[in-house]
Amino acid sequence: MKLIKTCWVLLCVLCLLLTAAPVSAGKMQRQLVQESTVEQVLKRGVLRVGMDTFVPWAMKDKTGNLIGFEIDVATRLAKDMGVKVQFVPTKWSGIIPALLSGKFDVIIGGMGIIPSRNLKVNFTQPYDYSGMSLVAGKKLAAGFKTLADFNRPDVVLAVKLGATSEMAARKFMPKATLRQFDGEAQIFQEVINARAHAAVASAPTPAFRAIENPQTLFLPIKDTFTKEPIGFAVRKGDPDTLNYFNNWIQYVAAEGWLAERKQYWFQTQDWKGMLE
Repeated sequence: MKLIKTCWVLLCVLCLLLTAAPVSAGKMQRQLVQESTVEQVLKRGVLRVGMDTFVPWAMKDKTGNLIGFEIDVATRLAKDMGVKVQFVPTKWSGIIPALLSGKFDVIIGGMGIIPSRNLKVNFTQPYDYSGMSLVAGKKLAAGFKTLADFNRPDVVLAVKLGATSEMAARKFMPKATLRQFDGEAQIFQEVINARAHAAVASAPTPAFRAIENPQTLFLPIKDTFTKEPIGFAVRKGDPDTLNYFNNWIQYVAAEGWLAERKQYWFQTQDWKGMLE
């Protein structure tokens, strides 16, 4: 009799668990949806975008307004979501910790998708591809034509702290001495002032700097020496937000909008007048 009673109790408990499981799962699913970044953005009415300045990804025009490829991308994304966009300028070296602490909703800033970053954040599918390039000083780097010429201990390379340009420089020119700066403008000024042999940055900025400073700068290598996918970065554990961003990227890519904006900012200098 005691065994029968015990079995009956266990059966009742099991029935309760089986009955509660669908309710609990449904409640958890609703909670996940409500707490997703995309839902919070819709409720707030504002998409907060973390970014830093990289020409021509994001920069300030002569009136102080932000312009550039990434600015166009984030603005279009917010418009399609039916919300306003708020840009949160952040030093690149601390931009991932700032995302994780909730200072903004997404990083849209020409961020390369690399394994070390992917351990901390989730990336969307690539919406662009970039590559690293060199611009060198005619005084210190005269006659330099290959990466091997820059891969020497007596060569100083200027890079932006925490950017993929720093990682590329360490990988392809490990013997060179790196000088790191928070601002991108500083790395080019180091080369212009002959305090560094070259600056490493995402194309096409080095080419633009060489055009602007023909007396002091030149491109020792015409093509980029890396190719990297670029994606939005979001906090982990948020599949709904990742799903929306991925579908949005597919949509604007299919209609040709991404290619059109990339061509404008990277293949022309029609926008240069906005900076002067």
